[in-house]
Amino acid sequence: MNQKNRDILLLAIGGLILFLPFLGAVHLFDWDEINFAESAREMLFSHDYLTVQIKYIPFWEKPPLFIWMQVLSMKVFGINEFAARFPNAIAGVVTLITIYLMGRKLFSRKFGLLWALVYAGSILSQLYFHSGIIDPWFNLFIFTGMYFMVIYVTGNEKKKWLHVFLSAAFIGLGIMTKGPVALLIFALTLFLWIIFSRKWKTIFNLRFIGIYLGTVALIGGFWFILQILSGKAYLIMDFIEYQIRLFSKKDAGHGGFLFYHFVILFIGMFPASI
Repeated sequence: MNQKNRDILLLAIGGLILFLPFLGAVHLFDWDEINFAESAREMLFSHDYLTVQIKYIPFWEKPPLFIWMQVLSMKVFGINEFAARFPNAIAGVVTLITIYLMGRKLFSRKFGLLWALVYAGSILSQLYFHSGIIDPWFNLFIFTGMYFMVIYVTGNEKKKWLHVFLSAAFIGLGIMTKGPVALLIFALTLFLWIIFSRKWKTIFNLRFIGIYLGTVALIGGFWFILQILSGKAYLIMDFIEYQIRLFSKKDAGHGGFLFYHFVILFIGMFPASI
């Protein structure tokens, strides 16, 4: 086994040791944790794996990707707190390995290991990867999509369009996890990065835009297409209306002052946030 694979194995084992213990020791307490776990339970009982439900009534606030992960987990571990949170423990392991591989490629093995270990030791990492909320997978998909975009813009011609496809695919998975806010966060981040790096000519061409948006629409819109084909287009309209309401005013506890997320992440992810 080479050094790279040994590092990955050690990070995987370390991640499991950090994130698996006591997953089911505390009852589900967050509003989102309870809703998502209940949606997964109702999918199991109703055998309707296309529709997210609460009290067996369509719940159109979130796409189903994370709920599907919980359903699979509940099929293996039963319907309990551990099963509801297990997907995020796996997200924690995958995130550590992903960060290590990115750091290794961009800088060095030492930097990749340091980055992964510092991230694992942050307060919010421990909280998120022990939770049953959507954000860990959502964040990972967006971050990975941004990484492959940077590789596309700054790299050479080798595998260039593969990086475009991978970036778009991960953003599409982000949309399937939490909705179009994945594309919005990615686009705003990319816009700022392009301005500061002065790489704007690379992405403003019709071929790039066509491949990227086509891939995002195909992967991110997969569930929406299935809903329309099954005669449930009204759920898509309800989902769109909710997203508009979410952007236009505080809803479902999504509030806080202007720099709320910056302060929480800076403190909660310290020292990784530096």
